Amino acid sequence: MIKGCIFDLDGTLADTVESIAHAVNQAIVSEGFEERPVEKFNFFAGDGINKAVERALLDAGDAQLEHLDAAIKKAREIFGKDPLYHVKPYDGMVETLEQFRQRGIRIAVLSNKPHLQAVEVVQSIFGKHCFDQIQGQEDGVPKKPDPTGAFRIAERWGVLPKECLYIGDTNTDMKTAIAAGMPKVGVTWGFRPRSELIENGADFLADRPQDLLKIQEGVND
Repeated sequence: MIKGCIFDLDGTLADTVESIAHAVNQAIVSEGFEERPVEKFNFFAGDGINKAVERALLDAGDAQLEHLDAAIKKAREIFGKDPLYHVKPYDGMVETLEQFRQRGIRIAVLSNKPHLQAVEVVQSIFGKHCFDQIQGQEDGVPKKPDPTGAFRIAERWGVLPKECLYIGDTNTDMKTAIAAGMPKVGVTWGFRPRSELIENGADFLADRPQDLLKIQEGVND
C-alpha cells in the first residue's frame, strides 16, 4: 500500500535547467571561461550545485579544477539571489499533485538543491501548503543518493520506506530509491534519457505527470 510519494525537484517537479545554467555560467565566466550550452546542463545537474560547477569547469577546460572553489562561491551567490530564474512546473504537475492530496497520499520533496532555495522554489511555484515536507541539502542530511533524507521523511510520516514511491529523473534518484528500499519511478520528461532510468533499475516509467497517479493505483491494487 502506497501512503506517500517523495519527489525529486529539478527535472521532476519543475524545469529548472535554465536556472542552473544561468548561475553556473555566470560563475565560470567570472573565472575566465566561456559559457556552456544550456542543453549540457541536463547532464551537469542532478547532484547539487557544487557538482554542476565542477562538471561545467571540466567541460570548459579547467582540467585541474583550479577555479572550482571560487566558481562554486560565485554560483551559490547568484543562485541564492534568484533561484526562480526561468523556472516553471511541468505541464500537468500541479493537477497531479492535487489529485494525490485528494487521495490522502502524503507528498514531499527531496532535493540536492540547497535547502533554503529548494523551499523558496517549491513554495513559489506550488504554494506554501502543497507539500507535507520539503527537504533540500543542508548539514546533517547528506546529498542523494544517500538515503538519509528519504528515511527521515518516511519516519516523520510514520510509514515504512516500501510504502513510499520515490519519483525522479536521474540515475542519482534511482540509486537513492534503491538505497532507501522504496519503489522506483523514473520520469522521462526530465534531464536524462529513459535509458538511464531503465539501466539504473526503475520499477516504473512515467511519460507524463498523470501517469504517476496510475502507477500509485496499480501498486495499491
